[in-house]
Amino acid sequence: MAKSPMTRAPMVALFRFAAWAMVGVTFAFVGENYLMFWLGWPGALALLRGGGGGLAAAGLYAAAVGLGLAMAVLRAGRGVRGDYDAISGIAGFIARAAFFAVVLVGVVDVAVSFLRIEGFLTRLVGEGLAADLGLARWRGPNVHLPLILAGVVLAAVTRGLGFIWLGLLVVVAELALVIGRFVFSYEQAFMADLVRLWYAGLFLFASAYTLVEDGHVRVDVFYSNMSRRAKAVVNGAGSVLLGMPLCWTILTFGMQSAASAINAPILSIETGQQGSGMFTKYLMAGYLGLFAVLMLVQFSGYLLKAVADWHGEPDPQADARAAAAAAAPGH
Repeated sequence: MAKSPMTRAPMVALFRFAAWAMVGVTFAFVGENYLMFWLGWPGALALLRGGGGGLAAAGLYAAAVGLGLAMAVLRAGRGVRGDYDAISGIAGFIARAAFFAVVLVGVVDVAVSFLRIEGFLTRLVGEGLAADLGLARWRGPNVHLPLILAGVVLAAVTRGLGFIWLGLLVVVAELALVIGRFVFSYEQAFMADLVRLWYAGLFLFASAYTLVEDGHVRVDVFYSNMSRRAKAVVNGAGSVLLGMPLCWTILTFGMQSAASAINAPILSIETGQQGSGMFTKYLMAGYLGLFAVLMLVQFSGYLLKAVADWHGEPDPQADARAAAAAAAPGH
């Protein structure tokens, strides 16, 4: 027998609080990482140890918990499908920003690398700026960072994810590499770097979008024949027990110190050993952290989607996909 709305309301509020608090804690963790390793401020644990400091970092986590409480109170009595859509919207914005940033940085950095290697850069911008562009510590904050911010702006004014175009760009970059090598006997390290930069972005940043669209490849023996409520249990439990712990493992091990796998390359603006390559190797370390953040946000929303499915809330997107599949040829 299905539970009445009054009976299930506290449980729904608990899940809503947990999901929104998880989103907030994820961003709080990244914010604390920035305060500690970029600005040199103490982390939240310093406040607990009584050594002074840490108030700013602790405030981030308090705000994260406050977000969860506020959403649980303000949205009480409403279905959680709207919360899922809102959280997916946050993940979608991050993915769009990452897509545009990857494209812009790739195009501009490969152009600068080509001009520098072929000796055209000095003629175009002068010796001083050309020398600066040859330094990773200068090119990162002065070229890459503005392009990343431009990607964020583009993500705010457009709704298309455009991953199909990034896939096309990967093919074009690989084709240029092959033609240059075997037809014109021309090859530079920046050509392969561009392929890796774009392909890694395509693989990592499209993962959350694929999760939303239920497009991941499944080794499916039982799932497809389950009821909607049974699928909700599987998806909710998988998000909490498998997805979220994996993402937190990536974040905690990759960002626990200045020498960790994600922090170290970004702090030092690490580049490849070949002088003819792109100066974007450090960004690929950041890809991993952004992937974990993106998936954590989406898993939080996926948990609420499972709650909505369990309680039988209408799902317009799933109904539209089912109708389209039924109308397709062969059905």
